[in-house]
Amino acid sequence: MRKLFLSIAFVCFVLLLTTVSCKKKDTVVDVIPDQIETSFDSTLVQTFFTDHPKLKKYQSDVEELYRKHKFHYVWYDHNGVNEFANLLHNKLNNLREEGVQEAVPYKEKLDAVFESFDGNQKPNIETELLNSALYFFYADNVYHGLDAKKSVEMEWYLPRKKQSYGNYLDSLLIDPSLINKDEKTVLSQYFLLKNILKEYRQIEQKGGWKTITIDNNAKSFDLGDSTTTIAQIRQRLFITGDLSKDSKSAIYDKEMATGVLKYKSRSGSKANTKILPANIKDMNIPIGKRIKTLIVNMERCRWISSDITKAKELIAINIPAYQLTYFRNGVPELRSNVVVGKVMNQTVIFSAPMKSIVFSPYWNVPKSILQKEILPGIEKNENYLEEHDMEWHGDYVRQRPGPKNSLGLIKFLFPNSNAIYLHDTPAKSLFNREDRAFSHGCIRVEKPIELATLILKEDKKWDKQKIIEAMNSGEEKWYTLKNKIPVYIGYFTAWVDDKGEIHFYEDIYNRDDELAALLFIK
Repeated sequence: MRKLFLSIAFVCFVLLLTTVSCKKKDTVVDVIPDQIETSFDSTLVQTFFTDHPKLKKYQSDVEELYRKHKFHYVWYDHNGVNEFANLLHNKLNNLREEGVQEAVPYKEKLDAVFESFDGNQKPNIETELLNSALYFFYADNVYHGLDAKKSVEMEWYLPRKKQSYGNYLDSLLIDPSLINKDEKTVLSQYFLLKNILKEYRQIEQKGGWKTITIDNNAKSFDLGDSTTTIAQIRQRLFITGDLSKDSKSAIYDKEMATGVLKYKSRSGSKANTKILPANIKDMNIPIGKRIKTLIVNMERCRWISSDITKAKELIAINIPAYQLTYFRNGVPELRSNVVVGKVMNQTVIFSAPMKSIVFSPYWNVPKSILQKEILPGIEKNENYLEEHDMEWHGDYVRQRPGPKNSLGLIKFLFPNSNAIYLHDTPAKSLFNREDRAFSHGCIRVEKPIELATLILKEDKKWDKQKIIEAMNSGEEKWYTLKNKIPVYIGYFTAWVDDKGEIHFYEDIYNRDDELAALLFIK
């Protein structure tokens, strides 16, 4: 009897799963509210793209869309053109807000449809297909961005996101409001930069900011100084919101010092009240160039999958900011200054999973450094290796573990073809510099103990004291992480923090202009 009961229960359970599964499959397409059942001749798609060659790029996407919808109209409901069609038209009219410079093809035709809108339009095949093609144009430019081959040519090796914009259209037809801020399609940073772009364009419309004249006799300005340059700096800080008001005073007072500190925190400068010529030079960057920088970095946001924010742990490094951030469950738990590669030895933009930590590491000197630095040093000084705690190991030179080791006392490995990793360093003073591009390509971390402690936080074998002991043991020890941690090394010269403040960083590898040249094609 019990076996019979279990058999009946199992059959009921299978039937329930089958019913739920069927319902899910049915809702993929048949959930668009008030969709009309009228279909059209499939051959009209080819005719449309023959007549609209500027949109030919999206023909295969449009064909796939309508095959899925059995060639039913998707932009019309029983009242005429549907809500999302109107919203898409508005978005295309305001494409500049998205930082997109490209003109909308056949925009005049779409405008004519909505200018003659009477609330009771019958389905029109040209309007239908024009909406579909321009939707893919919008998704391509706003969500996807430049072709992946172009980004690779610019040495951007982070994985590009993959998404079906045809399937996403179904979601938008159900809930058109998603188009305004759907962080499933674009990294949330994109929307933050978009808000700043709007603010900066408003500043530009009001005249931007004037060039600050630098007194050649003054090497710096600080509290108590008085000069017309101070009044100009004050006005500049007020325009960008670093000061809440402009007293127009030419005296450097405490109120202005607050604005200077805020400005410096946004530009990667040392947190002090002294104003140097370099700071004024940065303030004098024209508003138009700042707007271009925002647009360039919005484009970079399009290239990154928003899925990275779902990782339980994540280590992100922004090269121009010289900063590493460790996230757990999307929350930043550590920020550390870093040193990155020199212009001649640029740190590569890529991602890889961190797999192991090495305590008290040897440094196996790369062949390029051996040839350029070590061998010439040996020729000049026969005691060079011993003085630098180095030794020959087979056919290469390595530096022994210890305080002199160039990798410091710990390194973090995420195997990659670029031979890049994170590591400690004995040269701690470099972290006090504003410009921290000094390495041969690897990334030196200011807070390696804190980073290791967080990474091994849930590993019972380790605590902070054991980590310090292993780092100072003098014997190399490898430890494989139980969980791989994604490491993303990116390049953003504009970034909005969690307080909504915009940070601009020096374009140390001169990558912005190359990207801008592709985005601002005349």
